[in-house]
Amino acid sequence: MSTSPRRALLVIDVQNEYVTGELPIEYPPVQDSLANIARAIDAAHAHSVPVIVVQHIESPDASMFARGSHGAALHPVVASRAYDHLIEKTLPSSFAGTDLADWLAEHEIDTLSVVGYMTHNCNVSTVLHASHAGMTVEHLSDATGALPYENDAGYASAEEIHRAFTVVMHSRFAAVIGTDAWIAAVEAGHAIERGSIGASNKKARARVAA
Repeated sequence: MSTSPRRALLVIDVQNEYVTGELPIEYPPVQDSLANIARAIDAAHAHSVPVIVVQHIESPDASMFARGSHGAALHPVVASRAYDHLIEKTLPSSFAGTDLADWLAEHEIDTLSVVGYMTHNCNVSTVLHASHAGMTVEHLSDATGALPYENDAGYASAEEIHRAFTVVMHSRFAAVIGTDAWIAAVEAGHAIERGSIGASNKKARARVAA
C-alpha cells in the first residue's frame, strides 16, 4: 500500500492588491515569491497534483479587494495558469464559508501545500484550520509573504512577521519548506516532516545556553 502523500496545492489570494495595490508584500520580495508560486503551480501540474486557487473578494464599494476591481483580480502569474478548482472567500481561512473541505474530501486529499498571501493572515488561518481538521499541511516559505504592521501593540517588519509565523507554524502546524525542496518531494512522492514544540523549544534554549 502506497504511503505517498495525496497532495493538493492551495494558492491563496495571489491578487493584484498584494503586488501593485494597497497591500504590497515586502518579504520575501514579492517578485521572488511570485516566481516561486509559478514554479510550484507548474510542478503540481507536471505531477498530477491538483491546484486550488483562492480569491478574496469584498463588496464592490470596499476600499480593497472590491469585486470587479483590478486589485481583487488574480495576478497574471495565477490567472495565466490552469487550476482544478476556484474558491471565493470573504474571511481569512480558505475553509470558512467555502466548499474547500468537501472538495478535499471528495478528492481524497490528505496533504495541503500552501502558497500565496499573506503568511500571517490568510495563510496561517488556513494552516491552523487544516491542521485542526487532521490534515497534513505544508507551507512554502519562499512562495508566500508578509508586509509590515504598526499599531497600538507596536511595530513589526515584514521580515520579522514572516520569520516568526513560519517558525511557529513549523513547530506544530505545518512543515515549512522552500519551493526547491517541495518540488523535489513532489517528484519523489515523499512526505515532508514538520518540527515539534518540544524540539523547537529545546533547540532555542540550547542556543541561549551556548
